[in-house]
Amino acid sequence: MFSEELKTLRKLGFRHLLLQVLNFASVLASGLMIWKALGLVTNTESPIVVVLSGSMEPAFYRGDLLFLVNPPNTRYQIGDITVYKIPGQEIPIVHRVLETHDIAKTVNGVREAVRRPENQLLLTKGDNNYLDDVELYQGLDWLERKHIVGKVRGFLPYLGYVTIVMNDFPKLKYAVLGGLGLLALIQRE
Repeated sequence: MFSEELKTLRKLGFRHLLLQVLNFASVLASGLMIWKALGLVTNTESPIVVVLSGSMEPAFYRGDLLFLVNPPNTRYQIGDITVYKIPGQEIPIVHRVLETHDIAKTVNGVREAVRRPENQLLLTKGDNNYLDDVELYQGLDWLERKHIVGKVRGFLPYLGYVTIVMNDFPKLKYAVLGGLGLLALIQRE
């Protein structure tokens, strides 16, 4: 199956093979740097996410690619679509803000709700769900600002479906990645 490619790989020589490996590593490092730069600009650990379920239909469908921002000094409003991550869960959840409240603080002996972004509590719900997300919060009554990954600023429909297919069929993912790596090694440019 890959006999021609292996013969080509043997003919290239050690120096050329090493150069190809370094070029491949350079491409990977560039991609990671771009990802981190996007994270810094948008103030979020994950500036791009894929919708994995139908809980937000008809606003977003499974496979839609979402672009996120997390402005540090801006409060979330009712109706904003957020992505949040609960400690202990790997997969972030994309749902709409249903209610907001503020944590009450005692200032000069007076208990008052200080309206700062970091004091905001959120309750979310999927557009296609019957109930709010309290059951998903794993013992929390409200989401705190530290749980929020970001707010949706834009999306591309169905473009993230490739990610879903790769996760559903891991052998296909390894075959594609292995093929791309092999092509990078035997390419002569």
